Amino acid sequence: MRKLVVSAWITLDGVFDADTMPQWYAPFDSEARQTYIREGILACDALLFGRTTYEMLAPYWSSLHNNEMGVAGKLNSAPKYVVSSSLKKANWNNTTIIGKSVVAEIARLKEQPGREIQIEGSALLVQSLMAANLVDEYRFLVHPIIAGKGKRFFKDGMSTGALTLVSTQALDKGVMVLCYGRG
Repeated sequence: MRKLVVSAWITLDGVFDADTMPQWYAPFDSEARQTYIREGILACDALLFGRTTYEMLAPYWSSLHNNEMGVAGKLNSAPKYVVSSSLKKANWNNTTIIGKSVVAEIARLKEQPGREIQIEGSALLVQSLMAANLVDEYRFLVHPIIAGKGKRFFKDGMSTGALTLVSTQALDKGVMVLCYGRG
């Protein structure tokens, strides 16, 4: 049985907004952060996206053919699943659209042999999977800045229940890796 792992890059106040990444993500780049991200992607055997994240990532990564950044090959060859009721076609290699019975389909994917299915960003999808108790682990790459505004990963009033700290890692420039499992 595979684990369903959430991978999210956020600020101290939970902002993960791609539109504001130049302010909160870019200034904290380091070799250690790049290595952490690369190793995380290489460790999974399938990727899961919400439609918005898929549409943001697919055009860029699908155009790369020389294993750029050490992950393009993996991203282009790994099985990918995109949850969407409106997407009719997925052009990124090896992508399947999940449009109906989302919770049942993802539960079925988890039952298959393998290591982990990694969800990149995709907060709305994560929120629905949390409600169905399908998320096994959360891996947050927390950047030492308070954005003050922007899209937050978790919406107000949402509750995960207690989580168990699995591991922590301090990276350069004050970036922290915080990994939590279900409590």
